[in-house]
Amino acid sequence: MRRENLWRILGVLAVTALAGVALYLLPLKLGLDLKGGVHVVLEGQDTPQVKVNENVMQRTKNVIERRVNGLGVAEPVVQLKGSNQIIVDLPGIRDQQKAIEVIGKTAQLEFRDPQGNVVVSGAQLIEARLSQDSYGRPAVSFRLNSDAAARFGAMTTANIGKQAPIVLDNEVISNPVIQGAITGGEGQITGNFTMDEAKRLVTLLNAGALPVPLKVIENRSVGPSLGKDTIDASLRASMIAIALVLFYMFLYYRVPGLLADLALGIYMVLLMGALVAIHATLTLPGIAGLILSVGMAVDANVLIFERIKEELFAGKHLRAAIDSGFHRAFSSIFDSNATTLISGIVLFIFGTGPIKGFAVTLSIGIVISMFTAITVSKLLLMLLVDRDPDRYVRLFGVRG
Repeated sequence: MRRENLWRILGVLAVTALAGVALYLLPLKLGLDLKGGVHVVLEGQDTPQVKVNENVMQRTKNVIERRVNGLGVAEPVVQLKGSNQIIVDLPGIRDQQKAIEVIGKTAQLEFRDPQGNVVVSGAQLIEARLSQDSYGRPAVSFRLNSDAAARFGAMTTANIGKQAPIVLDNEVISNPVIQGAITGGEGQITGNFTMDEAKRLVTLLNAGALPVPLKVIENRSVGPSLGKDTIDASLRASMIAIALVLFYMFLYYRVPGLLADLALGIYMVLLMGALVAIHATLTLPGIAGLILSVGMAVDANVLIFERIKEELFAGKHLRAAIDSGFHRAFSSIFDSNATTLISGIVLFIFGTGPIKGFAVTLSIGIVISMFTAITVSKLLLMLLVDRDPDRYVRLFGVRG
């Protein structure tokens, strides 16, 4: 039994070490409130064809979310404000103009024939992807749906050797000469793009066109100095809270409390490693979720130790009391953690931005805290008492 427990705890320590290395090599990404970035408020504008309403703005919000995801922004916030405005927070973005160009461009793409007639629109585009032209320069390859492919094929077949402009928001972005019939519904947009321009065009085309034009009514940067001050204050508060918890556990439970502190240390490393592994973004509410999950982990250890003491007072041998204490405490720990986990899942599904960050850290923290409380703490206790069970009974407040 001792050898089996030893190998198990070595396995846990190995996983913890890997999580620590991952955390060292791949630091956590920070949200807008900690890292700074761009805050933009956009207002929908009526057109002769479309009037702004809640349904139109919801569709607009969905398009902006797809565009923002194409920018590779970590944990962006895109939310409706009233019936005609959208708030966009982009952590880590420094180029305001670039961000606004991507999220606010109407992106009405049109493939026209040499006479200027629209043959295919961007709405009939299935996919756009980054590629290279015959000279190795950045380009955008595209694929059309079957109806558009047929029309595009007929147009290119009838106009070989002529120029067919490709227009984005009434601006010609490419005017290639048709070299041959394109009947498969696949083609390429060239136009002396830079790599960034080609990437932005791919993002715009894949996200789709905005239902209505957007006007920027607020545009500001959140500076990194604000983020640094927030981080420093949050870290100080977090460290003080965790230190007090660890000290209390050791003061009240002595050696078992010290083992619980070790299990909590393992829990913290595993939690941070898990956040890095899923590319999560840490926000101020996320830190709050982390601290709350630490409290849940401590609560689990307190329940376990108190159940063990009850079993010892009932006259059981220490090892039997530990097994029984963990077994009796499990249902209470599971119930409390399960209800909190359900709350975290609901917040993640229905929340936005920082609320999702809180839900992610809380939910992952609860799962890992149950593992460390039920498994790691028990393994550490067993390794201790296997040496001399009668000697360590008094560590639980019971005379041996």
